[in-house]
Amino acid sequence: MPQASDQEIRIAEDDFIVSKTDPKGKITYCNRVFMKIAGYQEDELLNQPHNIIRHQDMPRSVFRFMWNTLQEGKEFFGIVKNRTKSGGYYWAFANVTPSYDANNLLLGYYSVRRCPTRESVTAMESLYREMLTEEQKHSSAQKAMDASMELLHKFIEKTGQTYEEFILSHEK
Repeated sequence: MPQASDQEIRIAEDDFIVSKTDPKGKITYCNRVFMKIAGYQEDELLNQPHNIIRHQDMPRSVFRFMWNTLQEGKEFFGIVKNRTKSGGYYWAFANVTPSYDANNLLLGYYSVRRCPTRESVTAMESLYREMLTEEQKHSSAQKAMDASMELLHKFIEKTGQTYEEFILSHEK
């Protein structure tokens, strides 16, 4: 029998995981699909950092890249591996967008995740393994993320696309 951490939960094709956070990344809203897939009750998610679902197989540099993109006021698209409460995991095609009020002040972030293509998962899974291995080689967090990001940039450069173009081209 597989361990809980070995069990993949598949997002249904017509399901959308939705969450909102404050500007610091604390969850202020989560839909029922999010709770069902991640295995948490609403009160276990609200006011928690969104990285409560960060899977240990995800390179930290991917999230640094996401935050840098969001802080530039741009939306972020990516393929992420998230952890469930029971220790399982699920892959998601994520779209994270800054949310502003009428005075253009940042309210937080709105995230919609859906089932990614297997092609996307396969492409990113091996890259993420390389990036994570690179991060583990360095004692300084800054050096670890810089070296890992360099791998991501080289990978994307070889495709002849921007990061966003690469991600979106696999998710049509």
